[in-house]
Amino acid sequence: MIRFSLECANGHGFDSWFGSNADYERLQDRGLLACSVCGDATVSKAIMAPAVSLADQQKAHPLSAPATPAEQAFRELRKKFEAEATDVGKNFATQARQMHGGELPAKPIYGEAKIEDARALLKDGIPVAPLPWQKRREN
Repeated sequence: MIRFSLECANGHGFDSWFGSNADYERLQDRGLLACSVCGDATVSKAIMAPAVSLADQQKAHPLSAPATPAEQAFRELRKKFEAEATDVGKNFATQARQMHGGELPAKPIYGEAKIEDARALLKDGIPVAPLPWQKRREN
């Protein structure tokens, strides 16, 4: 995708995305471009400054890497939590209730619960809380 700064004959400036320069040219030749402000069909590319890479000043990092210290801390918390707790899946409400009642040994667990089951656990004094992340999907 490429973004062009465009301008109509009335001087209105606006940006638009195109798949390629050829896509822009094809739409322009067919008269299918119009000003997003006034609707004028006389549209041309405005003068644009090129995007300059500042590779030596700004180090790019992979999107999978945390962008901030807060993201890193959150990632580490999740990793520690998932390493120490057991995923009991859809049996969460049942197992939490059994642990609270002493039928099962207490240990950190996580899993899935219907909202009404989670409310019932809280109403019965069983401490539960939603996790601030979603379960990872397996491919």
